[in-house]
Amino acid sequence: MKKPRNYLSLEKTILILICLVVALSLLVTNVLVSEEVATVTEKNIASRAVNISRIVAHSPIVIEGLGDRRDKSEIQTYASELMDLTKVNFIVVMDMEGIRVSHPNINELGKPFMGGDEGAVLQGKEHISTAEGTLGLSMRAFSPVFDEEGKQVGAVAVGILMNTVEEAVKESRSKTYFGMGLGLIVGILGAIFLAKRIKKIMFGLEPFEIARILQERSAMLESVREGIVAIDAEGEVTLTNAEATRLMSLAGIGDVKEVDMEMIPNPVFKHVLDKGEPVLDLEYDVRGVTLLTNTVPLKVNGEIVGAVSTFRDKTEIKQLGEELSGVKIYAEALRAQAHEFMNKIHVILGLVHMKNYDQLGPYVSQIANQYQTKGGPIVRNIRDPILAGFIQAKMSYARENGGELVLDEESYCPQAKDSSMVHDLVTIIGNLLTNSFEAVKEKDYKEVELSLIYSEGELVIRVSDQGSGIPTPVMKDIFVKGYSTKSNGRGFGLFLVQKSVEQRKGRIHIDSGDNKGTTFKIFLPYDPLEETL
Repeated sequence: MKKPRNYLSLEKTILILICLVVALSLLVTNVLVSEEVATVTEKNIASRAVNISRIVAHSPIVIEGLGDRRDKSEIQTYASELMDLTKVNFIVVMDMEGIRVSHPNINELGKPFMGGDEGAVLQGKEHISTAEGTLGLSMRAFSPVFDEEGKQVGAVAVGILMNTVEEAVKESRSKTYFGMGLGLIVGILGAIFLAKRIKKIMFGLEPFEIARILQERSAMLESVREGIVAIDAEGEVTLTNAEATRLMSLAGIGDVKEVDMEMIPNPVFKHVLDKGEPVLDLEYDVRGVTLLTNTVPLKVNGEIVGAVSTFRDKTEIKQLGEELSGVKIYAEALRAQAHEFMNKIHVILGLVHMKNYDQLGPYVSQIANQYQTKGGPIVRNIRDPILAGFIQAKMSYARENGGELVLDEESYCPQAKDSSMVHDLVTIIGNLLTNSFEAVKEKDYKEVELSLIYSEGELVIRVSDQGSGIPTPVMKDIFVKGYSTKSNGRGFGLFLVQKSVEQRKGRIHIDSGDNKGTTFKIFLPYDPLEETL
């Protein structure tokens, strides 16, 4: 995984994101809360003005002064004192004609109330309004004044200038802004601490580095042919790969992570966890499947934190060994040849027991003629006895399975100086013939042609069939180890062919197509032991 462009470290990313989240949260809070604070502040100021106007309206000094039972100048004195105590901008008392009886400016006494919003209160209705008077734009609370008999004798207006209201709102908002700033600082400090803490937990790795390590680890685990199971210190399965799941399924075990520790993949996990010692090359039977296992402890800072076991099916290891050494190919060929000769011997013994000597002679002659016709040319032209016997056995095997292996009449192969050459030839020819017979097994006439031609230091091996051919999309993968279009456990044959050819510095040519059959030609450098014909 390449390093991302415009790369930002994890620490910077966390810091930026948290700061943005905090800033956005505080901004939203400011929009929602500050407006609410302003509204509440204005309501509190209005409520205070209303309360003061009610107090003034119920004052005996005001009631008696407006009822001409007390000197009206006392109202001015009372209103001035109360205004100083309550910190309002003005308290105006007016009679029923709207004429001022009190005012912060004594020059305005005896003049009509200004603003035009006093009409409702002179009709006995308490209300709040905003209007401009002699002192400027203000918020006003109006309360009617009634005498002891319930007759309205005047009204009271308590006002607070709007610039005073705005200053109060501004002060409330300043407190909100201070809280926002403090929250932002705390958020930044918290982001820095969190980023450093996370970076420490992740061993200083960036996210893309962790992703790369995980991808590489996963690819490695799934690419190996060994099953892998890891457990923690409590015996819980923490990791498995696909091969482990496959092997456990062969043993009839379902999900590896749900079974008991003693069942997977060997009984030494507990020993390894307790002793901290590895157990290597242990054969362990899991419900009829023999596994070859290696189990080692996992240690972090000297402490055992778990164990990991790698294992393979012993049968598969044995099978692979047979494939590599050519034992399987030899065994199959010799088994077929032995089976054919045993049948002939049984016939001869039967004729002898029945003393049917008249038919015994012709039958033996027929076998001899058959050998001279088919086996003789093989022995004469294929000078290596192992290779000649192998080809004869393959012919017998083909006949047993209803097919026919035809050796080209012009075939000639001298014995090689290098004795190991015959083993590579058996591997190459055996695997090619096996694939060819599988290609024609659905055909009515199951014929495969084999040709070995030696000339001027080179041996050309040709194996041809009239099967369905190799599909073009598959052609690029046929030599990949383990790749097969057939059942699981296949895919080694052509891999071994290519490996043997490469070791001998030869080359391979393939002519194949849909429904036109397949021809393999192998060109190998060849050093004969004897003089060629």
